[in-house]
Amino acid sequence: MAKVSMINREKKRQKLVAKYAEKRAELKAITKNLDLPMEERFKAVLKLAKLPRDSSATRLHNRCEVSGRPKAYYRKLRMSRIALRDLASKGEIPGMVKSSW
Repeated sequence: MAKVSMINREKKRQKLVAKYAEKRAELKAITKNLDLPMEERFKAVLKLAKLPRDSSATRLHNRCEVSGRPKAYYRKLRMSRIALRDLASKGEIPGMVKSSW
């Protein structure tokens, strides 16, 4: 089980990303628009820099829904390999059988 503080920190980041996503997208569009004057684009860059760092989507890290583990994460299942194996061993995942050969 991951530290509760780390799980809560990640949830806080997700909320910030959702809150500032639209504003961030608008400012990025302004900075990439070469038809606008340089001063206006530079002001957009400064406004973008003033936003909270954790509002950037690149700061998010996938975590297991079951254990909160940050590594060995399967995107399709939204859980780590260890949690997946535990649930499969208990028979809680339909259709998944322990392999043997």
